[in-house]
Amino acid sequence: MPTAAVLAALLTQSAPAPDLSWMAGYWLDCSRGREVSETWSDPRAGLSVGHAVTVSGGEVSFEVSHIGPTPRGFAYVAQPGGSPPTAFVLIEGGPRRAVFANAENDFPTRVIYERDGDALTARIEGEIGGQARSMEWNFRAAPLNTRCPA
Repeated sequence: MPTAAVLAALLTQSAPAPDLSWMAGYWLDCSRGREVSETWSDPRAGLSVGHAVTVSGGEVSFEVSHIGPTPRGFAYVAQPGGSPPTAFVLIEGGPRRAVFANAENDFPTRVIYERDGDALTARIEGEIGGQARSMEWNFRAAPLNTRCPA
């Protein structure tokens, strides 16, 4: 984990961060018999911090992540279940869409976020066993800590 001084140096040496403020908020997906919440901070000096919690079939899992400058460029850095960080570099960024890629990762190789009004879609793509695979979450904006109906 970088120290505050290292992070500050990275932030000042990097190109201006893209505006991903449209991702900020608390997002909830209650589809497919599961509850998935994802929370993103507003960007501060180019850094957004997020976490996700999934409850499905009585099991719970989590992911911590952040989006910001890294030695490889501006990137989405994921740590599912607290595993070591994996960086996906921003390859496309706009006022409602961001695409991050890491061709060296087993799965996924792409992470895509897209916003349309109060809906946020998160999608991961890649290959498993030579076959194209993807997973998608369709979130709705919700008040902090809202739960899916029982």
